[in-house]
Amino acid sequence: MQDNIRWNPNFDEKAYIGATALKQGEDAYIRNAFNQAECDKLPTDRGVPDTRDYSCRSLEYKHKLPTTSVIITFHNEARSALLRTIRSVLNRSPSELLKEIILVDDFSDNANDGRLLKILPKVKTLRNNKREGLIRSRVRGADLAKGDVLTFLDSHCEVNERWLEPLLSRVAQNETIVVSPIIDVIHMDTFNYIGSSADLKGGFGWNLNFKWDSMTSEEQSQRAAHPTRPIKTPMIAGGLFSISKNWFIKSGKYDMGMDVWGGENLEISLRIWMCGGSLEIVPCSRVGHVFRKRHPYTFPGGGGFVFAKNTRRAAEAWMDGYAKFYYKREPGARGVPYGDISDRLKLREKLKCRSFKWYMRNVYPELNVPEGVNDKFGELRQGGKCLDSIGGKPGDRVSTFPCHGGGGNQAWDMTKDKIRNNFIQRCLTISSSGEIVADPCEDDNEKQIWQLKES
Repeated sequence: MQDNIRWNPNFDEKAYIGATALKQGEDAYIRNAFNQAECDKLPTDRGVPDTRDYSCRSLEYKHKLPTTSVIITFHNEARSALLRTIRSVLNRSPSELLKEIILVDDFSDNANDGRLLKILPKVKTLRNNKREGLIRSRVRGADLAKGDVLTFLDSHCEVNERWLEPLLSRVAQNETIVVSPIIDVIHMDTFNYIGSSADLKGGFGWNLNFKWDSMTSEEQSQRAAHPTRPIKTPMIAGGLFSISKNWFIKSGKYDMGMDVWGGENLEISLRIWMCGGSLEIVPCSRVGHVFRKRHPYTFPGGGGFVFAKNTRRAAEAWMDGYAKFYYKREPGARGVPYGDISDRLKLREKLKCRSFKWYMRNVYPELNVPEGVNDKFGELRQGGKCLDSIGGKPGDRVSTFPCHGGGGNQAWDMTKDKIRNNFIQRCLTISSSGEIVADPCEDDNEKQIWQLKES
């Protein structure tokens, strides 16, 4: 039976949220990329449906579990969403396990977004004196944390019943295991809380973007027989996870050369697996998260540039020769400077980390190497013009346009005897009228056979 954490009756919640309420006629999505009007209407201590498997509800955990510091970073977050995240943690976490909640305000426009929350129970507030981004803000919070385990949450979450004990119990068994809850969905329009499938694990393609992979039928059968067992996952989504503070420090924290957001979950996932740890999704822990279709805040240099820089850092540090398949899929990334990664390479040597080839064989065998290791890829260029697939519909004629260096319609692979554009999933084809068009790739189509002559 967990002890309730007493709320501070002197905190004026209505005034706190009301100070940044939408103005009459203001677009409810403009500030946060979710429906702030609906978010503001809901109680900050609302109940949510218990989405755990029924077998989770009878589990008992050992009496002595490690404590945790919950670290929440935010930048211009809707006050109602931030406060609901905090209240859910306070209401559904055993007092003896929750050491503190550390709020790191990443230089929000209004300093009172965080400052006014410091009177809440167990809450500590920090404010950056300039925009640092999620990565460096999380490290700042972690450096000050007093708990045995660090639990990172986004600022628009709601934790579910007994969410914390399963995470801490798993870390207590082995401090090199990094654990994530199943991430339920809080609908960005209605704020309805929706349970997510337990038959998914995290992964990525050769563009190195995170994606959810379905389990194999064999894995699903094992899950059905043992629904409370942790799920090994090649990658974590990155927003919500727990890690031993000792292991966080020893394994290299975050890559501090990355900026703002993006790519950090790839880097930490590869590093943990390759350097002696593992990643798991713990199905008896559920946390809801508001998934948005766009970022409501700006990135210095632009979001695409920052993501490409961060992803390049991860690829160059951890993927060995296999990074070429990332550049094959995203040729525009080659021109993005990624800075000095010597500290990551020294860390890899110090921890005696395994190779990316080992990771592919033992952790993520589903990540298939594209056919033909020696395939050609990139632009088909003549002077300053490049072959462009234009529309991309079957039968569309291809033509030359000024090279833009961004890949996409101008990125071509030569695999065996075909020239393919993976952006539109079409191959260069000689049409019946003799024109060069982009058609669906067919193994036995003689009009799609090409030969490369070196000059």
